[in-house]
Amino acid sequence: MATVGIAGLLALAACGGPGGQPSAGERAAPQEAPRATAQAEDQTGQDRTGQDQDDRKNEEQDTAQAQISTFALDVDTASYAYTRRVLQEGRWPEPARIRPEEFVNSFKQDYAEPPDDGFTVHTDGARLDTPGQAVLRVGLQTRRSSAEARRPANLTFVIDVSGSMAETGRLDLVKQALHTLLDQLAPGDQVSVVAFSDQARVLATMTPLTARDDLHRAVDQLTTEGGTNLEAGLVLGYREAAAAHRPAATNRVILLSDGLANQGSTAWQAILDRVKEHAGRRITLLTVGVGREYGDELMEQLADNGDGAAVYVSTQEEADKIFAAQLPASIELRARDAKAQVVFNPSVVESYRLLGYENRALATEEFRDDSRDGGEIGPGHAVTALYSVRLKAGAEGQLATATVRWQDPDTRAPSEATGAVTVADLAETLWQGAPLRLQVDVLAAAFALHMRDGEAFGLGLPALGEHARRLAGAAEDPMVGELADLIAKAGAVTS
Repeated sequence: MATVGIAGLLALAACGGPGGQPSAGERAAPQEAPRATAQAEDQTGQDRTGQDQDDRKNEEQDTAQAQISTFALDVDTASYAYTRRVLQEGRWPEPARIRPEEFVNSFKQDYAEPPDDGFTVHTDGARLDTPGQAVLRVGLQTRRSSAEARRPANLTFVIDVSGSMAETGRLDLVKQALHTLLDQLAPGDQVSVVAFSDQARVLATMTPLTARDDLHRAVDQLTTEGGTNLEAGLVLGYREAAAAHRPAATNRVILLSDGLANQGSTAWQAILDRVKEHAGRRITLLTVGVGREYGDELMEQLADNGDGAAVYVSTQEEADKIFAAQLPASIELRARDAKAQVVFNPSVVESYRLLGYENRALATEEFRDDSRDGGEIGPGHAVTALYSVRLKAGAEGQLATATVRWQDPDTRAPSEATGAVTVADLAETLWQGAPLRLQVDVLAAAFALHMRDGEAFGLGLPALGEHARRLAGAAEDPMVGELADLIAKAGAVTS
């Protein structure tokens, strides 16, 4: 039955083989082409499948030893957008590029907004068909803001014009997105433009939007040439941003690139070391990945470690959505170094597993260590975390408490908000009694886990497809309909 596939997935996710990993008998069998040709590689070309893939997975945590789960918040969505592009081309995505939390966070939520500049904490969940198995959702939401109400912004665009950007439509997409954004920004904003290939150069120093035509002309100058010295581009971009830094403004560097660095330093840590001093001056980073092939790991790690976020665009429609609709209203920050901590009740929960956020995990003591980096969250952002949970027999009472901690973007003063969930709060069945958006979240996470981990979790695409089609009709949300289409395309790729 359809429900058994999902229940089995989350049950095995919580209860895998020794150490929380699938046992040898549960691991996926080798796949036939074309999936076998889509092996994940890092920047040096080293194979990242097999054991490295297993190392990426969060392990099941026994509450007798580990009651607390702690992680930095993350609003990246690049992994889902990349997967959508690849499946639409009839290819299987590289498993190393699949991050379940970025699938879930790509979908809209219906969490209540806080009355102030902090967070609301939403907790709910549902039981699965397998006795004792459940899914827990922790949702965090900031208050929305209009473009007119936000503070002014200093934006430094760092644009890749190397030869690899000559792919048909790639640089054109970037230029059109920048023209669109320039027309959306407010008169109090300022923009500088840096281009890089073998070397980096400034096409426009920090310019007020009252001189919008000059900025449009700078964008029109972008043409492809040479190699990809991403390090030189970011170093110069941060220098420009630091030189024009306005304490009362939102200061941000926006990198648009395929991330295929082949000159200068090509590893994210080396590049960040070069710009660390400037980045420490409250200059955040947004990485925008473009192109059929791109350096996902480099762009994602730059964003995570540069106090920012990572997105990916492959069509003009996606670029317009980000640069015309989302970015103008979400440029400023609501919270710096935001972290979440979930404390499970060991008398109720036997074990749990966080789905995703592997590279954002923190030690318990780092939650209230305000020198430890967290995530930067803007207005109207929702962050969702899903846990697979194994309940003890006869469990009742409080299941878990979730707390979010963040710093004020200006004063760095810390604040916290907390929510709790009881066993009685769990919906009796995921697919019938649970909130629709919780069902969509579980569907998105399960699809990601299937593509990343294959049959190791016992998930079948037909079950996913059945629920996706039902939810697409119930949600009346084009993105849920798109997810149903992607699941169908995945089935065609593997068949």
